[in-house]
Amino acid sequence: MALVKLQTEHFRNLSSSPVSFSPSFNLLYGENGSGKTSVLEAIGYLGLGRSFRVSRHQAVVSHGQQRLTVFGGLDRGADAEPGDEDKGVVHRLGIARDIGHKETTLRVDGEGVRNLSSLAMHLPVSVIDPGVFDIVAGGPGKRRQFLDWAVFHVEPSFASVWQQCQRVTSQRNQTLRNGRLDEALLRVWDTQYATLSDRISEARRATFERFKDAFEALVREVDVGWTQGLKLEFYPGWDTSQSLVDILSSHRDQERKMGHTLYGPNRADIRLKYQGRPVAETFSRGQQKTLVILMKIAQGMILSELGKQVTFLLDDINAELDVGHRSMLARKLQALRCQVFITSIEAPEPEVLWPESDAPKYRMFHVEHGKLTEE
Repeated sequence: MALVKLQTEHFRNLSSSPVSFSPSFNLLYGENGSGKTSVLEAIGYLGLGRSFRVSRHQAVVSHGQQRLTVFGGLDRGADAEPGDEDKGVVHRLGIARDIGHKETTLRVDGEGVRNLSSLAMHLPVSVIDPGVFDIVAGGPGKRRQFLDWAVFHVEPSFASVWQQCQRVTSQRNQTLRNGRLDEALLRVWDTQYATLSDRISEARRATFERFKDAFEALVREVDVGWTQGLKLEFYPGWDTSQSLVDILSSHRDQERKMGHTLYGPNRADIRLKYQGRPVAETFSRGQQKTLVILMKIAQGMILSELGKQVTFLLDDINAELDVGHRSMLARKLQALRCQVFITSIEAPEPEVLWPESDAPKYRMFHVEHGKLTEE
């Protein structure tokens, strides 16, 4: 699926006029503050249910307004058969957020739905912006989020199991913080938590193996010498040589002092090491950026193998990547038949992105004062 129609209302400074996009590449340019990133942010709302820039909905709604709406139309994208190009929209997604009442309304094909996963499953959105490079340099939470995005799209039941585990974790943490420790109740929560944790870990490990295979295949195609000493490992969040129930029981005093769960899927990580040392300590900033780009492409490869088209949002990559890396990224995403949105301050130069191959069908837009004008 690919997003070919977008319309917003009271979303930052964006015009409410509907816009049509290419199911392949879309190049957006304009001055800082013109609304380029806001377009990507609105697309992200449909695929992620939130902004990839800020955590508060209030920061996204237009000044003086209390409600924002984002509507998108999807066509078959890369799945389209010859002759299907003019058949138009096959799915309609909508999300509205009432800031005053703190209510979110979700719709798929005109029908109300309860979970954001119902939107996300139709529109897998992957963001590459300046903040994404924290996947390597940041803490485990960034890498868990990176892995879980792929797990969600590979294993349909993952979202439900993860939500159940979050509820049990919350109950368990509340029991740990009680002044009087209820050991019998904790054992009940331990058993439920361990069962759900094993299911989450199995799904994560299976997707990680897919990712690792795709990543290793990818690095064999690119000229990056440092990948020879690179090692990727999945850490589930506890020592699996012991049962999680036993670990929780033996660390009861430690968890009680901290007041929250210290072992389990909430501590999972993708450990990135080069010659035995953490990549964050050994790689230059440029090498870390290259690694993240390769990891993102490998994610796209996983979903492509499953017949799913990813919509990549590349925000201001000219400021983060040199010409060679931008070209490599564009060519790889073209080969995967992804839908791509690229923003820049300067007018894009397709011949730079695709110097040695035929450029894909693309549409170019100038963005000014929140309005997109196709060129």
